[in-house]
Amino acid sequence: MKTSLRAETGAKLSVLLSMAIWGSVGIFVRYIPLPSSVIALARGVIGLAFLLLVVLLRAQRVDFAAIRRNLPVLCISSVALGANWILLFEAYRFTTVATATLCYYFAPILLIVASPILLKEKLSRRKVLCVVVALVGMVFVSGVAEGGLPGRDEALGIAFGLLAAVLYATVVLMNKKMRDIAAFDRTMTQLGLSAVVLLPYILLTENLSTLQVDAMGIALLAVVGVVHTGIAYALYFGALDRLKAQTAAIFSYVDPVLAIVFSALLLREPLTIYSVIGAVLILGSALVSELPERKRSDSTGR
Repeated sequence: MKTSLRAETGAKLSVLLSMAIWGSVGIFVRYIPLPSSVIALARGVIGLAFLLLVVLLRAQRVDFAAIRRNLPVLCISSVALGANWILLFEAYRFTTVATATLCYYFAPILLIVASPILLKEKLSRRKVLCVVVALVGMVFVSGVAEGGLPGRDEALGIAFGLLAAVLYATVVLMNKKMRDIAAFDRTMTQLGLSAVVLLPYILLTENLSTLQVDAMGIALLAVVGVVHTGIAYALYFGALDRLKAQTAAIFSYVDPVLAIVFSALLLREPLTIYSVIGAVLILGSALVSELPERKRSDSTGR
């Protein structure tokens, strides 16, 4: 019993640490003087290399048969993952890390809206209320509640963040379509395929000969690839088997809260009362939507 409790506590700490790491990614990306697509490519390649090293050190076997069975869905989710990173990193450049993160965490709300259509899941009254509350929160975050529309750059940042949320929701939906594939195998394949997809895109859209990055930029890029992708994914997926899915989902809200705190403390980004209200409404509604609903007993008492 003590061993089981210790294992669960260790798993919770691993998930919390991975969330703390992901919450700081915007701080690092902000100071890397490279296009978002190049950062996303490097993140995928370095993260994949690190996870492969973890698999080799653990002497785990990659289930290639499971990867082949799920390959069409893996390809779609990988394209969405790569594009999602690009849009999120662009959002960091045009608006504050806090605003970009809050827009990104609109993804659970989008999943609630899409689930009755794509997953045939029932939409309860509580979840409808969560959607409405999150939309109100989005009004506060956008700045409209302060008496005006956001400026061009701010509006672009919000749009990029919301589009990133749409793509992240797509990745989650695609993952639900996969069958009998281990989390590590799925993640490594998605990282590898997203890099494969991003490379021709970068070659067509960027003049690589003009890109310049100093030693600090290279170091930050390595941190994003190794720490924010490789180590964080290894911690997260290594702990999932020892935790209830509901627990992991609730712990995921540590990520945006820390992102907001880091942006205020380290980047000195302004955090108005309207932003705080919006954050509470969006994150609160998304969190409540994750909680299990009580089943009403019928007249027979079952």
